[in-house]
Amino acid sequence: MSDHPTDFVGSVETAIIAGITAAIPDAKVEASGGGGHWRITVVSPVFVGKSLLESQRLVLGSIKHLINGAQPPVHAVDSLTTRTP
Repeated sequence: MSDHPTDFVGSVETAIIAGITAAIPDAKVEASGGGGHWRITVVSPVFVGKSLLESQRLVLGSIKHLINGAQPPVHAVDSLTTRTP
């Protein structure tokens, strides 16, 4: 992991999980990482019938506030897994 400058205060892991569960209330979310690089797994029935790209866009859209900006706490999502239960 690299040192990634950010002005974010608080737990990035908690913020990622909160952002995703706000958009997908029934989701089971695991997030791990640091230094701006994160691995995220989301399991939800909302992904049924969706393509991989649609599922990933839904998840990434829910945390865009953590990805965008001059010094975001999430620099990269190195692994994003979406599954149905």
